[in-house]
Amino acid sequence: MNFNSDNVYGVHPRIMEAITLANARLTDVSYCHDEAAKEAEAALSKVFEKDLKVFFVLNGTGANSLAVSALCPPFGGIICHEFSHMNTDECNCPELFTGGAKLITVAGKNNKITPNALHEKLAQYVHGEHGAKPLALSISQATELGTAYSVAEIGALTTLAHKAGLKCHMDGARFANALVNLGCTPAEMTWRAGIDVLSFGGTKNGAMILEAVVFFDAALAEDFLYRRKRAGQLLSKGRYLSAQMLAYLKDGLWLENARRANGLAAEVGASFETANGVRLAAPVEANEVFAIMPRRLFEGLINEGASFYEWPLDDLGPEEVCGRLVLSFATPQVHVAKFIGLVKRLAN
Repeated sequence: MNFNSDNVYGVHPRIMEAITLANARLTDVSYCHDEAAKEAEAALSKVFEKDLKVFFVLNGTGANSLAVSALCPPFGGIICHEFSHMNTDECNCPELFTGGAKLITVAGKNNKITPNALHEKLAQYVHGEHGAKPLALSISQATELGTAYSVAEIGALTTLAHKAGLKCHMDGARFANALVNLGCTPAEMTWRAGIDVLSFGGTKNGAMILEAVVFFDAALAEDFLYRRKRAGQLLSKGRYLSAQMLAYLKDGLWLENARRANGLAAEVGASFETANGVRLAAPVEANEVFAIMPRRLFEGLINEGASFYEWPLDDLGPEEVCGRLVLSFATPQVHVAKFIGLVKRLAN
C-alpha cells in the first residue's frame, strides 16, 4: 500500500514499448533535433490547438526554472505561492537559472493565489530600482495541496498580471490530473486563459523522463536552446524523450492515466470524509489526498503496512497530523480497497 508519491510507480507499458522501439532505431540527428522531436511538437500543437515551441528537459525542476528564466531577468521578481514547488522544493534552482531573480511569495487558501493577494503584493513594489521588479507570475496546476485552479481563476490572475507587465507561467507537473478534473480543453486551461509558458509534465503520470517547456508565445523562446544547454538539461539521445511524448499523447493515454489516478484519490478521500475524527485539508481535485487525522490513526495505518508521508500544515491540533497520499495510474485497486478498510476499522 504505497501512497508516498506517483513517482514510486513505474512506466506505463505502452510508453516503455515506445522507448524500446526508439532504442532499436538509428537517427542521424541528436540533441532533440530528430524527426520524432518534430512529430512530438506537432502532436502537442494539435493537443493545444496552437502552433507551439516545445523543448524537452530532464526533470520538473529544470522545466520550471528554465521556463521562468525566459520570462524574468536577474533583477526581476517571480510571484508564486509560498508553498509552491518552485519555492519549497527546487533548492534555489529558479534563482540560479534566472541569474538571481527573486521569488516573491504570497499566501492563499488551498495553496492558490487569488487576484486580491496578487494585487496587494504588486502594490508593495513601488520603490523602483530599490526592489525587485515583478515580471513573472507562476501558478501550479494542480497545486502542492492537490487543488486545481478553475479556468476563470486562471484568467482573472493572468489578466491582472498582464496589465501589470508580468508574463505568466504554469507549473504543470500534474497538468493532466487537473485537466481531467476540470473537464476543459488544454487550450482553455492555458493560453486561452492567458498562460504564456507551461511546464508540461508526464513523469508523474506514466512516463520515465518526460518534461517539456511549452511556449505559447514563440518570441519568448528565442534564446531557449542556449538556456537549456547552459543548464545541463539537453539530452544528447533526445529521441527517447520524444518517443515517450508521442506514446503519452497517442489515443489519449495521458488522460486515461490521470482519470484512473484521480478516481482512486477520490475513493480514498471519500473514505476519510466518513471516518471519525478525520477531515480533509483541501478538496480532492487531482490525484492527491491530504487528510488531517489523530496521530494514533496515522501511526496505526503505518503500522498496518500503509506508506504515506506526514505533511507539514499550519493550525493542527496537538494530537493531529496531516497525511499526504498520492495515487498513481498504476496503484493496485486491491491496495486502495485494503487501505479504505483499514481506515474504517481503525478510525471507527
